[in-house]
Amino acid sequence: MYKPKQIRNIAIIAHIDHGKTTLLDALLKQSNIFRDNEKVPERAMDSYDQEKERGITIFAKHTSIFFEDYKINIIDTPGHSDFSGEVERVLGMVNSVLLLVDAQEGPMPQTRFVLSQALKMGLCPVVVLNKIDRPHADPDRALNLTFDLFVELGATDEQLDFAIIYASGLTGFAIKNLGDERIDMKPLFQLIIDRVPYPPGSLDLPFLMQATTLSYDDFLGRQACGRILEGIIKKTQNITRVDKDGKPSQHRVVRIDGYLGLKKVEMEEAGVGDIVSISGIPEIMIGDTLSDPSHIVHLPPIFLAEPTLSIEMTVNNSPFVGKEGKHVTMNKLRERLSQEKRANISLKIEETRDDALEICGRGELHLAVLLEAMRREGYEFIISKPRVILKTIDGVESEPMENVHIEVPQAFSGGVIEELSRRRGEMRLLETNEHNITSMQFYMPTRGLMGYRNEFLTMTRGLGILTSIFDSYAPWRGSIPGRLRGSLISGNQGRVTGYACFNIQERGSLFTGPGAEVYEGMVVGEHNRDSDLIVNVTREKHLTNIRASGSDENIILVPPRTFTLEQAIDFLNDDEVAEITPKSIRLRKRFLSENERKRK
Repeated sequence: MYKPKQIRNIAIIAHIDHGKTTLLDALLKQSNIFRDNEKVPERAMDSYDQEKERGITIFAKHTSIFFEDYKINIIDTPGHSDFSGEVERVLGMVNSVLLLVDAQEGPMPQTRFVLSQALKMGLCPVVVLNKIDRPHADPDRALNLTFDLFVELGATDEQLDFAIIYASGLTGFAIKNLGDERIDMKPLFQLIIDRVPYPPGSLDLPFLMQATTLSYDDFLGRQACGRILEGIIKKTQNITRVDKDGKPSQHRVVRIDGYLGLKKVEMEEAGVGDIVSISGIPEIMIGDTLSDPSHIVHLPPIFLAEPTLSIEMTVNNSPFVGKEGKHVTMNKLRERLSQEKRANISLKIEETRDDALEICGRGELHLAVLLEAMRREGYEFIISKPRVILKTIDGVESEPMENVHIEVPQAFSGGVIEELSRRRGEMRLLETNEHNITSMQFYMPTRGLMGYRNEFLTMTRGLGILTSIFDSYAPWRGSIPGRLRGSLISGNQGRVTGYACFNIQERGSLFTGPGAEVYEGMVVGEHNRDSDLIVNVTREKHLTNIRASGSDENIILVPPRTFTLEQAIDFLNDDEVAEITPKSIRLRKRFLSENERKRK
């Protein structure tokens, strides 16, 4: 067991894709925790399959590495704003943060959010200017913008005197000055030891800890994770849990897990400064206090930001129900979501009526990660278009607002400004750099962004960057026009033919190709006009015994547009739903359920 003075606890925070997980790969490899012949995967901390596929961190993860006589506990935090609930909580476990800033892009919206949280908690960040080996890197500009951001967020004099280091996570080096030799990560390890304060607390005091995050194990149940604030905890020890209402209950520690590299390791005991998971408290919630029964303490609760978006989930009632999935009943959906609720407490799940469940989250990606996990597990279900969650503040109906940061080639900036203004966006910043890249910042309703990302990528030919982060609730901004184009709807059931697609494709873009199965009411494409159009995609060419020159020429089909789950959710109109199965994502016009028909 390490003494508190030999422990350093840090979190790595940054905007999405600024290289947190890659930098952590370099630290892990150079801390000698792997065997010489051990295969180390890329982005090793992204262990969840969706994290590997999407290239982003979704869940905060812990690791411990060793440098000389010191133990460094590192938490890799998500960079996407939809998972900021994870970031808010883990900052309570650490004594400093590594603020990663891309040396080319400088601070971005999510950087502002996570940095403001760290500064409010009194942490003194260490600034790492990453990717300095890239061709257009400008570390001096990035550093100046970072300093300006610190000032803007009200940093104290001590916080403004932050330590700086230059690095490349991909190449695996860190340097104190730009002219230094680029060898390894040792300068960063040394800076963490020198500038990060050791955790306060005494091994001699009674045990005290606050549950900061939760995990769930099928055998051990709910596990409380946090940093030990005082004393020592041992396996089989009796402890007292105090919930948010101050009500105490007695429990016995079943298991203590620590972290070593990428592995969880069982520990017999742990002390002040250690970040551990404790099993044996089945009803533990985030913010609950765990203490020695002889010295019961109630720490202030941890408040979680509330969700801003909701979707309605119902059982699949399409003609293709049960063809691709194993779990299709409401009981199965209810059971799976109640299991999710045990560990993922930033999601809010409620039963609105007998045949529908409402799932509330922090954004479209937050909800899409859960839905994608469920379809991979063999579930079939129907989801509605997401709706923003409204609040009444001081008697005024208010809606969630977002700060939106956009970077596009200058040629596309006019179209983006026009469209976001139409969606009730207020421009806060506009500047163009020497590479003719225009940066814009908008303050706009969350509603205005829904359904826009697909359009944005098309408009900017895939060259634009759009990121957003929840800012606050503000008075309702009025109606926002929806999708400009209507849908192409199948008028019958059957198999799609190439002949039918060839005749329909000039009316819009198709989502299905020859051989696919469709049913009546299914959305098979996007119309070129603003109205819906019923089409026959199963029509076959009538055969005759007459053959004329030129009548049987080859037909040329445009490849169908395929949707990811987020793109499908984004595309939906108010009167449309998405049918999600393990193999397919189908859009269709909304069929009323039996209960809804009765109510009408």
